[in-house]
Amino acid sequence: MKKTLTTLAVAASMLTATTALSTAVAADKLLLKTPIAFSTSLPGLGSPIPRVAKQLDLMSGGTLKMKVYEPGKLVKPFEILDAVSSGKINSGYTTAGYWAGKIPAAPLFSAVPFGPEAGEYMAWLYYGNGLSLYQEMYDQAGYNVKVIPCAVIAPETSGWFGKEIKSAEDLKGLKMRFFGMGGKVMQKLGVATSLLPGGEIFPALEKGAIDATEFSMPAIDKRLGFHKLVKFNYFPGWHQQATLFEVLINKDVWNKASDQHKAILENACKASMTDSYAEGEAIQHEALLENVEKHGVTIKKWNEEMLGTFKKTWEEVAKEESEKDAFFAKVLGDMNKFREGYQIWKDNAFLPRK
Repeated sequence: MKKTLTTLAVAASMLTATTALSTAVAADKLLLKTPIAFSTSLPGLGSPIPRVAKQLDLMSGGTLKMKVYEPGKLVKPFEILDAVSSGKINSGYTTAGYWAGKIPAAPLFSAVPFGPEAGEYMAWLYYGNGLSLYQEMYDQAGYNVKVIPCAVIAPETSGWFGKEIKSAEDLKGLKMRFFGMGGKVMQKLGVATSLLPGGEIFPALEKGAIDATEFSMPAIDKRLGFHKLVKFNYFPGWHQQATLFEVLINKDVWNKASDQHKAILENACKASMTDSYAEGEAIQHEALLENVEKHGVTIKKWNEEMLGTFKKTWEEVAKEESEKDAFFAKVLGDMNKFREGYQIWKDNAFLPRK
């Protein structure tokens, strides 16, 4: 009888321990419901996040999962920041440039006219003050979010036009979809700009609501069909030499997450920065050739005079924005200081572009 009682006690103890362990594991599970701003069918832009979701599951042994929702299915693209901050959703994938109307400095963490290319941008983020300033921006603006850079792409096209642009005069009066700080430059040059999500651009062009547009890289623009309506594709993308994308996580959710889950999220996104950059670089030449050979697109390059006009106007915009917002000035000043040092390396290390 004593042996039976002992056996029962051991069994009960084991059951209690197993139950406690199961409860701990269950409590440690995290599901990130993640609406995204860009369709997963857009390579390099929306395609990175499903791959991140897969890696989170594998790296965590199934305790950390991400469910991806296509644009507008759970939250509209331009509502993601507010929804994550309020806790309506616990995460989202987007770009900081969409918050220009809420946070003046936000576009600097997305794309900067005549700004850093992807390698330099990442150097500033990870080994300069970029990441700490990125988080400080959201904290200072009162948003309850943790930000993690999670994708980056190389230069975008400068725009799609229905007519050839020979001088700054040809820009005046155009209605154009434009992103980020480059939009303010175009406004100064007489362009009426609007910021539309990717899915709304083609219908706007088709209906004549806009005359021209920029969106992303050639392979991405091809998916949206701009070549069917406007035939002049301009380069280089002076307004977006590199573009960052972010995962936002509700800070209460982030603070409760285990150190393991935090590390997995940060490192999966850092790996995605490499992966997204490589994907984008690998597929552009085919899109450019197809546009010219099959779709009748004319590739144009801005001349030195036009590039000079864009740069001079950007410098005016940067000065005005810095005077209006102290944090914008702080971020841009820090970035420019980093770039001054980097320029010595850039000038000496790389072959000149022909």
